[in-house]
Amino acid sequence: MRPDREPVWTPPADAGGQPRQMRRILGLFRPYRGRLAVVGLLVGAASLVSVTTPFLLREILDVAIPRGRTGLLSLLALGMIAGAVLTSVFGVLQTLISTTVGQRVMHDLRTAVYDRLQRMSLAFYTRTRTGEVQSRIANDIGGMQATVTSTATSLVSNLTGVVATVVAMLVLDWRLTAVSLLLLPVFVWISRRVGRERRRITTRRQKQMAAMAATVTESLSVSGILLGRTMGRSDSLTRSFADESEQLVDLEVRASMAGRWRMAVITIVMSAMPAVIYWTAGIALRFGGPEVSLGTVVAFVSLQQGLFRPAVSLLSTGVQIQTSLALFQRIFEYLDLPADITERPDAVRLDRVRGEIRFEGVEFRYDGHGRPVLDGVDVTVPAGGSLAVVGPTGAGKSTLGHLVPRLYDVTGGRVTLDGVDVRDLDFDTLARAVGVVSQETYLFHASVADNLRFAKPDATDGELEEAARAAQIHDHIAALPDGYDTVVGERGHRFSGGEKQRLAIARTILRDPPVLVLDEATSALDTRTEAAVQTAIDALSANRTTLTIAHRLSTVRDADQIVVLDSGRLVERGTHEELLERDGRYAALVRGEAVGEPAAVPVPEPVGLAVMPVPEPVELPEPGGPDASGPSPGPALEPTRS
Repeated sequence: MRPDREPVWTPPADAGGQPRQMRRILGLFRPYRGRLAVVGLLVGAASLVSVTTPFLLREILDVAIPRGRTGLLSLLALGMIAGAVLTSVFGVLQTLISTTVGQRVMHDLRTAVYDRLQRMSLAFYTRTRTGEVQSRIANDIGGMQATVTSTATSLVSNLTGVVATVVAMLVLDWRLTAVSLLLLPVFVWISRRVGRERRRITTRRQKQMAAMAATVTESLSVSGILLGRTMGRSDSLTRSFADESEQLVDLEVRASMAGRWRMAVITIVMSAMPAVIYWTAGIALRFGGPEVSLGTVVAFVSLQQGLFRPAVSLLSTGVQIQTSLALFQRIFEYLDLPADITERPDAVRLDRVRGEIRFEGVEFRYDGHGRPVLDGVDVTVPAGGSLAVVGPTGAGKSTLGHLVPRLYDVTGGRVTLDGVDVRDLDFDTLARAVGVVSQETYLFHASVADNLRFAKPDATDGELEEAARAAQIHDHIAALPDGYDTVVGERGHRFSGGEKQRLAIARTILRDPPVLVLDEATSALDTRTEAAVQTAIDALSANRTTLTIAHRLSTVRDADQIVVLDSGRLVERGTHEELLERDGRYAALVRGEAVGEPAAVPVPEPVGLAVMPVPEPVELPEPGGPDASGPSPGPALEPTRS
């Protein structure tokens, strides 16, 4: 599998600072402060009810029973029962509201991360493993569930309970209270140390889980299985996965046992405190100290037991919050990623697009630095015209095509659509205006009809059939047992390469864009299949502005204009006949293709591996998303720079 790569972006040094993180975490709950206020009231009421029980018990032991007051005894007993009922009811309501709020916060986080990732440029996905992205959304946010759904409420509940109980203990006897709270600062210090230790381990554990998820996503996809078996690497991949799993086992054990003995000491000491209170009261009475009634001692011990549960829970909650900070930090890293493809506040909306494309002094560098992939490209494609881009591998052809739908943004010059810089257009206009058909066709694991309707969710069955006929694929679909309801399989593996290409073309025909980018759409097909797909492309290209990127020069002969790129620079332009007469780069490419030999043109060193992005399987999104016919943001070894 691919080695890990450096992240696209590194968060600021203070991004993980606890005060800043806590403010951001609390900010997540701000939209639900009304519900949280209700939870606070319920918690306060439950705490007040719970601390009255020991006082009722004291009255039973010191007054009602010794004096034989049966009526008072019955009333006090009913009061204790009513307190238990109210506490339980308050607890159920509190859990319902807090869990709802927590799940809404998790929903907001998942949606925010997904939205941020949707706005990242193609460069981000060529550097990031799909498993890493999935792990952030699934494992990291999932791991925070306990924190956001119950920890906040538990914190408030236990804190309120501790305060109320301590006040009640002081009312009963301040001396016994001082003895009970003597070791509390030590316990707080221990829990903070345990929390910091677990946070460090959790950070390492989540990274290991992300690495494992990436391995599974890559090696257990259809392409991964094919590669592993044909290369005889199945056993090696299993051993590699076992090693990663073994590391995770060690981290899980360490995370579970971190500070366990220290917390056990706290539990033992607090469990022993009732015995200490009985001993203290007995010694004080034996040596002439202040007399404490039996009812007071029993009530005090009852309060102390009531203090024990929330105090230990409060310390554990502090540890859990420290652990969760590691998860929040990983999520905030993604939320803080600078989205380099953004819609401007005053974005232009074009109701009617003619389709004129201009490249004006276009320069592009990956990550904004290094060798230019495109350098000073000037070319115009009139509305309804066709431009073919050819050149050796690494010349920048695909990158040029990616600039039109804003899969990347230029680092110099500009690309315009009908005279408007594409960076100034709103996303909806650009998505409606530009359709992309690439060599690597991506189909969802869904029916043929669902895949086609991804381009137009409200398309009728008649429109689907019309588009499929134009793409030369209707007869094949109709011959299938389930017709348009046939599930295409993961990444469309139930269909051949040519059939998938024609499905992609039908999908784009449904979209009906005035501008079409064909990125090596037939280069991986055999001659017979290419002829069928080319017929579909001709139907698709009619009356549209077409930008064709191709290695096979037979597919570009009829273009209105052909340009030759070499090392990112435009070195020739003209029609097929004009360029042949000049006997330059284009003619050399044609001769090289005709005799089956490499072109006579010196081929520059490739900027990166010419590997199209290979998307991993995902569930079919809701209709109305971006046009699926464009390059999918799956993982790739390097940015495509052909």
